[in-house]
Amino acid sequence: MTTERSRDFVRSSELTRFRLAPNPGPMSLDGTNSYLIAAPGAACRVTVDPGPLDEPHLQALAGDGPVELILITHRHADHTAAAARFAELTGAPVRAADPAHCHGAPPLQDGETIRAAGTDIRVLATPGHTADSLCFHLPQDGPHGSVLTGDTILGSGTTVLDYPDGTLRDYLESLDRLERLGPATVLPAHGPVLPALDAVARAYRDHRQGRLEQVRAALAALGDDAGVGAVTDTVYADVDPSVRRAAELSVAAQLDYLRKA
Repeated sequence: MTTERSRDFVRSSELTRFRLAPNPGPMSLDGTNSYLIAAPGAACRVTVDPGPLDEPHLQALAGDGPVELILITHRHADHTAAAARFAELTGAPVRAADPAHCHGAPPLQDGETIRAAGTDIRVLATPGHTADSLCFHLPQDGPHGSVLTGDTILGSGTTVLDYPDGTLRDYLESLDRLERLGPATVLPAHGPVLPALDAVARAYRDHRQGRLEQVRAALAALGDDAGVGAVTDTVYADVDPSVRRAAELSVAAQLDYLRKA
């Protein structure tokens, strides 16, 4: 998808723009994409994932125009650390699945439709990366709609399952749910915008199934009681040390899935 840049904001779809937070890293890729949602002519915006506590980033987001509502995709600090400060700057309430991350408003509910910034935002529970992971579906955003996927689907690579909070069984069910939304535009919290959510969700599921086969093969060679470290050494033999812990979490989730099957 072609994107347009203006004053540090990237036009990511008809109804959305994002600003890249300055928190690059092995897990956050280039940084957190903090999204602004607004229909043409809308007086206010909805901000999704204000990101890390970086004052220039927050001032830029707040300076774009009045903020009606702040939404959080999940609990990780690269999405939530700035929420309280951004609420202070803008006067907007914060809503998330977890009440611990809400300020001045109730938690979000699966299936809820929010009318804000001149458009509809549908809340989808998509656990797996974390138990509280949400996606936000914008059915009026372009010919096929768009979905802000948080860390459930990234713009490049694949996401970690933060086991035991996130589980593979939940994650596969969430991918099935997202696939049913069809060829919507994917608006990830990290990495570039992608077309065709249904195709991306299928590719993610195929990747997970492939990893499961590798874990099964490792257990066949090492023994059914093999631990996370030994299986990770086999399945992720060339993993960069900076993401070794993420690989171990994913292996733990895969072992849990297989042993509970």
